[in-house]
Amino acid sequence: MTDPILLLTRPEAAARRFLAELEVAAGRHLQAVIAPLLRIDEMTPPRPATSPAGLILTSERGARGAARMGYVGLPAWCVGPRTAQAAKAAGLEPLAGGGTAETLLAAILAAPDTGPLLHLRGDHQRGELVARLRAAGRDCAEALVYAQTARPLSDEGRALLDGTAPVVAPVFSPRSAALLAGCAPVAAPLALVAISAAAARPLAPLKARVTQATRPEAIAMIDATLEAHATFGSMEHSRGSGA
Repeated sequence: MTDPILLLTRPEAAARRFLAELEVAAGRHLQAVIAPLLRIDEMTPPRPATSPAGLILTSERGARGAARMGYVGLPAWCVGPRTAQAAKAAGLEPLAGGGTAETLLAAILAAPDTGPLLHLRGDHQRGELVARLRAAGRDCAEALVYAQTARPLSDEGRALLDGTAPVVAPVFSPRSAALLAGCAPVAAPLALVAISAAAARPLAPLKARVTQATRPEAIAMIDATLEAHATFGSMEHSRGSGA
């Protein structure tokens, strides 16, 4: 039986880290093609005139942006545990946001208003977090600390999707899902793993099996990807053998 090949389309550093985590969890080498569909360009904007009492971080890159801007010691609302780890490493005081934009918003609104907030984010976002906080009466500004530039699928990635070997592709955001969907049509047998329902929706044009992680967290994506890798490989082997 031939293992499915992983197609990893995150920015390269994140893709390599995820592959390493998958291999540790699997206890073996996994065949993969790293073909990023996004490039990350970091930015360091000037500090706003009003000093924030706290930060809002919806990615690890937001935490790194805080460090570049010289923010230390501030409480930082973090969307998930990996962002919280990055915030702590940057010298901030992480506050748990529950794992999604919706739970993050609810957590902030349930907490006492301690002063102005600053959301450090990328140039593509969803959820209108700042606008919704302002509508709820919170003083909240935002600053762009990184840009996400779309990249074409590499020749190796295209060849994989045009081939016959089964492919498992995890997706971590609605935007990366939409970029991957733009690679349709696909000839290869394809299984997709989405971090959330929002990331699953844009995948419809690929007409492939989609599994959703149980939680929007890295560990849940590792579990879901390895499960898809194992079960999809078995299914394709059964089809190929006529079982």
